[in-house]
Amino acid sequence: MNWNAISFDWNHVRAFLATVEEGSLSAAARATGQTQPTLGRQVAALEEAIGVTLFERVGRSLTLTTSGAQLVDHVRAMGEAASRISLAASGQSQSIEGLVRISASDVLSVYQLPPVIAQLRDRAPGIEVEVVSSNAISDLLRRDADIALRHIRPEQPELIARKLADSDAYLYATPDYLSRVGNPKVVDDLKAANFIGYGAPDEMLPHFVAMGLPLTRDNIRYHSDSGVVGWHMVRQGLGIGVMSEQVAALTPDIVRVLPDLPPVSFPTWLVSHRELITSSRIRLVFDHLAEMLG
Repeated sequence: MNWNAISFDWNHVRAFLATVEEGSLSAAARATGQTQPTLGRQVAALEEAIGVTLFERVGRSLTLTTSGAQLVDHVRAMGEAASRISLAASGQSQSIEGLVRISASDVLSVYQLPPVIAQLRDRAPGIEVEVVSSNAISDLLRRDADIALRHIRPEQPELIARKLADSDAYLYATPDYLSRVGNPKVVDDLKAANFIGYGAPDEMLPHFVAMGLPLTRDNIRYHSDSGVVGWHMVRQGLGIGVMSEQVAALTPDIVRVLPDLPPVSFPTWLVSHRELITSSRIRLVFDHLAEMLG
C-alpha cells in the first residue's frame, strides 16, 4: 500500500459522494445532517487535495465534470466499503444498550409500533429506539435503519427476512358518510362515492379496480402520500378508504363498507442485515418485533 498516495480526507470523499447521489449540495446536507456551506467546503477541499475539478458551478446548480464522472464509480465503491465496515462493527457489538433504528410505514409506526416499543422498554430499558417512519423502502445496506418492517420480501442476499403474518385490508368509512351516499349495499352503489387515495390517484386507481370496484380517476377526490393523513381523511368523513383490519380495529369511529367484499391480503416481513443480526441488541429487538407482531 502506497500510503503517501492517499492525500485526501474520507469525510471530503463522503461529501462528494453524497452530493452526487442526492443531486445537490442542499439535498446532500439534509441527507448527511450537515450544513450546505460545510459540505461545499469539504467538496472544495477534496478538489484541492486531488487536483481535480469535480463540479462545474453554473449559478446555483452543480454539474459533474468529465473528471468527476470518472471518479464516481471508485468513490461509490469506497462508500460501500465504508458501509460494510460500519455494519461489521455494529454486528460485533454485544452490548444490550444502545440505539436501534426501526424503519416502518407511517401507519404501522403510529398505530402498531408504540405499544410494542413500550413492552420492549420494560424488557430492555437500556435500548434506545428510533422509528424511521417512511413509506419508502429503507436501504438497510447503507444503514438507513437496522431493522425494517416491509410488505414485500427483500431480494438482496445480504438481508435476512422473516415473514410475520398475512394481513387483510377492507374498505372503511364513517357511518355518516355512508348515509350521505345512500348506504351502499352492492359494488355498483359505489360508483358515485368519493375514495381516499394513498399516493397519486393514477397509481391508486388500479388497486381499487383490482378489488372489483367500478371506479374512475374522478372517484379519488382526496389523496395523500401519507397513509396516516389518508386514514384521517376517512375518519373525517371525506370518503371511503382501504385499511388493514388491525388498524381499523383500533379506530372506533369507522365501519366496514360492503362486509362481504373479499379482502386485500398482504404480507409483513421483518428484515435486517445478516451482519447486523449478530449484534445482541439488534437481535433482541428483531426477536421482540417478531414475537409481538407475528
